[in-house]
Amino acid sequence: MEKDLIAILVVEDEHLIQSMVEEALADGGFEAAIAASGEEAVTLLTDSKGKYRALVADIDLGGKMDGWEVAKHAREIDPEFPVVYMSGDSAGDWAANGVPNSIMLKKPFAPAQLVTAVSQLLNTGAPTT
Repeated sequence: MEKDLIAILVVEDEHLIQSMVEEALADGGFEAAIAASGEEAVTLLTDSKGKYRALVADIDLGGKMDGWEVAKHAREIDPEFPVVYMSGDSAGDWAANGVPNSIMLKKPFAPAQLVTAVSQLLNTGAPTT
């Protein structure tokens, strides 16, 4: 019997990066659901509460919403929701805009770095205070 894969929501508007991220997550034992816009990602999060265990979000999305906003919506649903941000040029804004208990991957990154970041957030959860 096959074990249930952990579903990860990926919001990325570039097709080549979507494919790389989806393949990396699959190789790491995760199931990726791809959203091409922030709006689509928020709809998936809202309609499927509890289905996705983490969010992988590109910051600069072609649409009205950026990755920062998608992550904030995810945290409204679950305050501990793990978030991995991906960005080529907005990585420096992470300290100001990123949610707590998140990781920033600066593009380009190796597929293994993504799997490690997702696994780390899922396994550690929020630090206890």
